[in-house]
Amino acid sequence: MRHITGISGIAADYDGFIVDLWGVVHDGITPYPGALHCLEQLAGRPVLLLSNAPRRSASTQSMLRRMGVPDRLYTHILTSGEATWLALRDRAHPWFARLGARVYHLGPKRDRNVLEGLDLTLVADPAAADFMLNTGPDDDVDDPRDLATFIPELDRCLAAGLPMICANPDLVVMRGEVRLICAGLLAQHYAAQGGDVFSLGKPDPAIYAMALDMLAVPPGRVLAIGDSLRTDIAGAAGAGIDSLWILGGIHAGDATTHLDPTFVMPALAW
Repeated sequence: MRHITGISGIAADYDGFIVDLWGVVHDGITPYPGALHCLEQLAGRPVLLLSNAPRRSASTQSMLRRMGVPDRLYTHILTSGEATWLALRDRAHPWFARLGARVYHLGPKRDRNVLEGLDLTLVADPAAADFMLNTGPDDDVDDPRDLATFIPELDRCLAAGLPMICANPDLVVMRGEVRLICAGLLAQHYAAQGGDVFSLGKPDPAIYAMALDMLAVPPGRVLAIGDSLRTDIAGAAGAGIDSLWILGGIHAGDATTHLDPTFVMPALAW
């Protein structure tokens, strides 16, 4: 593990980059100026933004535009929501092949683009569903930062025997200075209670295989950049690619991990 202060000294060693969004490029509200400048310097080489956002890639691109991140700073976007949509469309994996067509959604309405264009029926009662889609805490509840808020809803899904698709494996995230829970924490609780959970996104090797196909760069020439040891760094290790751990993100306290990122730096900077 090598500590660096900028990637200008190592960028020439790579032909493609996989870059996390939340905690690396932006804080959920505004982009980090150093990160945008860094992406500018990588122009001409493929940069894939890989996010555990539980919504389609096009929706995430629209959000980035509103936030002030121009399209020219990257070549591809791949989200866990996009991977979820593809898995539900294709039903190639045995776990997805056995799902029915009636879905109960736990999450905010803005994430329902993950279901658009699919032969599915959205139902309002877990008892009427074949499976559930978990995209994370709904903004409309009393306290979206507290797991206890969602336990009654999760219990109803458990009672109905619903398998859960988790479209965002992240446990927590920082929105500005506020710590928010994510779909992964709800999925973790559900599984601990005996629920059947399938998570899509980092650190699953399948999403890295998709990312590498999109980059069209050999794994040995790719650098993955992220702030989460549990998802970004573990995922890169599982895919056999080098990694850069950004210390300033939500998982900065995980320094005792057994994982060994290739590089470490305080924040993404050139």
